[in-house]
Amino acid sequence: MTDMHELGRESRIGGTGTEKARAVAVIDLSDYEARKAEIADALWQAATGLGLFQVTGHGIPLGQIEEAFTLTEAFFSQPTRAKAALPLRPGTNAGWEFKSQIRPSTGTPDQKESYQITRPKMEGLWPDPSALPGFRDRMLAFERANWKVAMRILDAFALKLGFAPDFFAAAHDPESPDYQSTLRLIHYLPMTDALPEDFRGWRASAHTDFDCLTLLHQKTGQGGLQIAPGAEAETGEWTPVEPVTGVITCNIGDMLMRWSDDRLLSNPHRVRMPRRDEYLGPRYSMPFFAQANRDVVLQGPGRKYPPITAGDYIAERIRANYDALEMKKE
Repeated sequence: MTDMHELGRESRIGGTGTEKARAVAVIDLSDYEARKAEIADALWQAATGLGLFQVTGHGIPLGQIEEAFTLTEAFFSQPTRAKAALPLRPGTNAGWEFKSQIRPSTGTPDQKESYQITRPKMEGLWPDPSALPGFRDRMLAFERANWKVAMRILDAFALKLGFAPDFFAAAHDPESPDYQSTLRLIHYLPMTDALPEDFRGWRASAHTDFDCLTLLHQKTGQGGLQIAPGAEAETGEWTPVEPVTGVITCNIGDMLMRWSDDRLLSNPHRVRMPRRDEYLGPRYSMPFFAQANRDVVLQGPGRKYPPITAGDYIAERIRANYDALEMKKE
């Protein structure tokens, strides 16, 4: 059964709103095993407040991140016919899409194109190796590097929630055919030749993520990401999140919010259009969505919600979004 609270949530977080400065925690993950308790405390404080934080000392070399951005730009620079040969298939979260993601908060398409990499679903969806040499192997290595960082952060949350060590790593087993974590490459379209009315839209309108944890790579100078805690998204007070190449921005997703009995907060975020006096070129980002394998049963330590598999949970959230969009049309 679709949760009516979830059905209505994203439809209430539209609007323009104002900017409000809030502290975004920057947490150093280095020397994790020796500092685990300290790091877990810092992550918990950030995740039970703003629901978003940034991490350094994560172990992914800056060169590997910059290489992934270079490959991302090369992928989207391909002719449309080459990208269209790798279509996003319903129910797979793998492949290329163009302006097809519509959020209930606005009912309009996000102004972007994206390419999803979900390991078990990639047959026939990799670009021609002669056009992009090394793309597949390097992106799979980058995906795995992000998985390792995500599992380290989730391991800290497991400590605070009373779950066993490696609880979340087992739930996100990348060798399982039920693996459904995704690396997404995103190209937000340039605004250099945009019409005045185009600036009234959204690069990505307000939403929450369905997953457990999102790791987002951004490039210095390519801003626009904003977040608002809970009800403040409805009143329109949004906080900008500064992009820095090499610093990973993380946010809690709906799945982990449920799994933690609502103690960890999945808060709305969005990517606004640039202002005319700002950088108007293309914006690239690379989020990794850690979401538990389809067959994993979700239930928090306090059993606030009935058990549900991660596959069924994602299906319900997708259905709730569809229902919210249909309601918006009425």
